[in-house]
Amino acid sequence: MLAVAVIGCGYWGPNFIRNFTQFPSVQMKTAVDLNKERLRHVGQLYPSVKTTTSLEDVINDPEIDAAVVATPVSTHHSIAKRLLETGKHVLVEKPMAASVAEAEEMKALADERGLVVMAGHTFLYTAAVNKMKELISSGELGHIYYISTTRVNLGLFQEDINVIWDLAPHDISILNYILDAEPTSVSCTGQAYIQSGIEDVAFLNLKYPGDIVAHTHVSWLNPDKIRRFTVVGSKKMLVFDDVSTQEKIRVYDKGVTVQPHYDTFGEFQLSYRFGDIYTPRLDDNEPLKNECQHFVRCILKRETPRSNGEAGLSVVRIMERACDSIRENGEPLALYPSEEPSPRSTN
Repeated sequence: MLAVAVIGCGYWGPNFIRNFTQFPSVQMKTAVDLNKERLRHVGQLYPSVKTTTSLEDVINDPEIDAAVVATPVSTHHSIAKRLLETGKHVLVEKPMAASVAEAEEMKALADERGLVVMAGHTFLYTAAVNKMKELISSGELGHIYYISTTRVNLGLFQEDINVIWDLAPHDISILNYILDAEPTSVSCTGQAYIQSGIEDVAFLNLKYPGDIVAHTHVSWLNPDKIRRFTVVGSKKMLVFDDVSTQEKIRVYDKGVTVQPHYDTFGEFQLSYRFGDIYTPRLDDNEPLKNECQHFVRCILKRETPRSNGEAGLSVVRIMERACDSIRENGEPLALYPSEEPSPRSTN
């Protein structure tokens, strides 16, 4: 039996508890939260789970093998660090940390001690995202030209992080996963309209290897809730609409081709293709259940998580550079500062 604790029983924590209590190979042992009312609620739903307001009860329990950190972003590093230092595997909700330095330390600590540290990028465990990755990897869409993503709604406004740190981890983690790459450069514009100094709308532009461009729009100020990916390839196009309950993915056999040979301007024309539209079949398993099962399997089988420490660190790095770009009026920045071009001499 793998003994597990969940730190944080607010919005997302109880969903982890619910899933872990269903696994025969897991003992969902302890739930931690500072709010006694939330703990009382968890205790009523899951009487076998010990509840406590003290993180020390988990830190000092040698029987607990792993823990989930589902607390505010600013606390991820301090809590995860203590858990890793006591030899416990850790799944940290998105984003993995509040800075690159914090994420690097967490990853290094896990690597040093042979522990699993996993970022809670739940979308990587959805059937739709994995179908997108399959279609891209198989070449069915052809060479990917660009990807456009939209993740907007009205609220919920956060007080400690901006909209990039709140919503963009989803789309960035998906982009890195389906393209199996990191962007080479990041540019971003954003604005704070409601809370001073906390951007509530942002537009990110990410340039990936192979001349692939990705554009991501995130906002807390939008009348509609939209969760959409559009992938444009040289052969086919794809739309992933996560709000749709029936047809989450639609593949369009549409495209345009330049005729390779023509003798006069009058012979030049573009060849447009309007083919079929189809919806691939998707499994309807709960993504969080898949994520929790994957976490358990990686611990027991000593496998590398799909959303491992490196993947979580990459997402944090991209968001940090996006915020740097906002401060520099949207200037494109290399993902790794050491790769920034040297200023040209004015002599």
